[in-house]
Amino acid sequence: MTRPDVDAGAADRLAVAVLVQYRMATTEQMHHIIAPEVRIEQTRRRLAKLRTEGLVDRITLPQAGRTRVWFPTQYGVQVASEWPELRGRRPPRLVSDPTAVRLRVGHTLTVTETGLRFLLDARRRGELCRPLDFLPEVHHPIAGGEAVIPDALLYYRSGRQDADAHGAMLRAFLEVDRATMGPERLAAKLHAYARLHTYVPPSVGVSRRTAGTAEPGREQWRRHYPLFPRLLFILDGTGPTGTATRIHALHAATTDTAVGRFLRETTVLAAPMTDLLHHGPGASIWHPVHNPEQRVGWTHPPAL
Repeated sequence: MTRPDVDAGAADRLAVAVLVQYRMATTEQMHHIIAPEVRIEQTRRRLAKLRTEGLVDRITLPQAGRTRVWFPTQYGVQVASEWPELRGRRPPRLVSDPTAVRLRVGHTLTVTETGLRFLLDARRRGELCRPLDFLPEVHHPIAGGEAVIPDALLYYRSGRQDADAHGAMLRAFLEVDRATMGPERLAAKLHAYARLHTYVPPSVGVSRRTAGTAEPGREQWRRHYPLFPRLLFILDGTGPTGTATRIHALHAATTDTAVGRFLRETTVLAAPMTDLLHHGPGASIWHPVHNPEQRVGWTHPPAL
């Protein structure tokens, strides 16, 4: 029989790991992510205990009913970074200082809410997406010292886990746009992902004399993924007209030759955050950027 203190230790560990990985979350978000089966008071007590231990801290937003936002301390990041489930991950940036947290809270909490919606949808459908299957800000280098850093990388297994049917392991890059940049800058992200799709890092230790006869290298992304992840744009911070404008900008970018090649091999979809919240990400709310008049589910690639 598992002792209660062992169960509590595992739950404490998950709470710290989630905050380190997600950067920040409200009390309610943490409750739904780590322990939806218990009363929210238990989650509040757990977070308060972790705070007294110096692993997490919080700020209180003056608006929205004085919402508490939790984030890991530098000590919490240091402790959690040694755990196998987080080993090799880049430590979070600028989240252990309350002022930095306050300045980043809008975007980061929206990203956390997006991840939560995929978790809730998977639980409702009997599919598999665990709290640590949502990884914000995964670094992907491309040429010229630049990098593509999606707001999050999602691992998701479709198909009911209690059924005999075979599911499929899906991966998706998520870009959460809160209308803080113009539509053209949003569309430019498609070009960046097209570059990532074809980027082959230079070979190490290949001399000029043999470079011409060497076998061509593999794309960088193939070191991490068997297939290039789907690309999902979640559009927030604007009404229906602004959302339509941003989807149109993404569609206009598909006329570029490199982006067109990218779209022939990768699923790229866009959906309003309002639809994500009202219907769940598994519903047919997603517009393929090559054919915005369609509405599809994100787990099934649209017809070209």
